[in-house]
Amino acid sequence: MSTQIETPHPTSDELRLATVLAALADPARLSAVRTLATMGESPCTQLQQAAGLAISRSTFSHHQRVLREAGVLKVRVDGARRMLSLRRDELESCFPGLLNAVLATAPERLGTP
Repeated sequence: MSTQIETPHPTSDELRLATVLAALADPARLSAVRTLATMGESPCTQLQQAAGLAISRSTFSHHQRVLREAGVLKVRVDGARRMLSLRRDELESCFPGLLNAVLATAPERLGTP
């Protein structure tokens, strides 16, 4: 039997557009979000590999924290694994169309590699 722990996330009322946009402005974080959008919930190690991020594990952890604190990601601890998912419903409720617009934009228009 695995133990599931919820990590703290901002409530929908605490989400701020400037904070969400700042979190999405980093190419590594944006790549992780775009990859996670296609994967659904994913263990963090698999997401880092799937996104092709050639960064250290600690740097990726930092990016996860920024995205979680901005309200973009939900992190659920399941035993020894950290499961990541997008907070689509909350983001759509607060900022209609934002996440879909970011995900639908061609990578070259986003300024990412």
